[in-house]
Amino acid sequence: MTHPLTSPRNPRIQRIRALQNSPKARREADAFVVEGIRLLEEALRADLMPETLLAVEELPPRAAALVEAYRARGVTPLWVTPRVFAAASDTRTPQGLLAVFPKTALPLKAKPDFLLLLDGIRDPGNLGTILRTALAAGVDGVLLPPGNADPYAPKVVRAAMGAHFRLPLVQPAWEALPALLGGLPLYLAEARRGIPYTEADFRSPCALLIGGEAAGPGAAARALSTRSVHIPMPGPAESLNAAVAAAVLLFEVVRQRGRVDGGRWTVDGGR
Repeated sequence: MTHPLTSPRNPRIQRIRALQNSPKARREADAFVVEGIRLLEEALRADLMPETLLAVEELPPRAAALVEAYRARGVTPLWVTPRVFAAASDTRTPQGLLAVFPKTALPLKAKPDFLLLLDGIRDPGNLGTILRTALAAGVDGVLLPPGNADPYAPKVVRAAMGAHFRLPLVQPAWEALPALLGGLPLYLAEARRGIPYTEADFRSPCALLIGGEAAGPGAAARALSTRSVHIPMPGPAESLNAAVAAAVLLFEVVRQRGRVDGGRWTVDGGR
């Protein structure tokens, strides 16, 4: 093991800090930071290799084993002191392990049958939770036009719990959306308007549109929608949290397309 870096002003540490804090830096570098043992285990399972692996010398056994697994694949860790790691970290209780990964553009299927379009989801925790839920629901891809939080921001990455490694994320211009949707009917989630979501027929290929809690989807997104649905709320609440609404609607699609086969849940069409 080489001597660890001792200065937070080291250019490599400054670069990591910039990637943690600046959407512009992430765009220009086409890279983002993944922090913590569990997320780095998910990245390894997805066969993704980091540009930089930052680690402290004293690691718990699980983290040390993870470093060795990366080293076995040709990744040389950059050892730092706890003080330097704290300067690079975005968390209050760092686990002593983080990495810089290139943004991996996972391709959309040629003919997707289950897409999620988001507009105005600005809270990083909500966006990350939605991405995690979309992966669990088997969504083919998430479309994130301008107006959403940066999907590669640290809080989004942590909340998404590995979705970035397996779920196609597309950040298109608005004018590119019709081609990406490819004629799929687009169901707009409203607070009170449209038909109850359980009455919609999601068995055929479709896309869902979820907007921000404050204003909902903007005019450009609404213009793309073909039908509105709502989640009935017998209580006096004005609306649901965007991540909660997304989960309800995404898993209604799963429910309608699925069946129990031999005691196991199977989604029709081999999904």
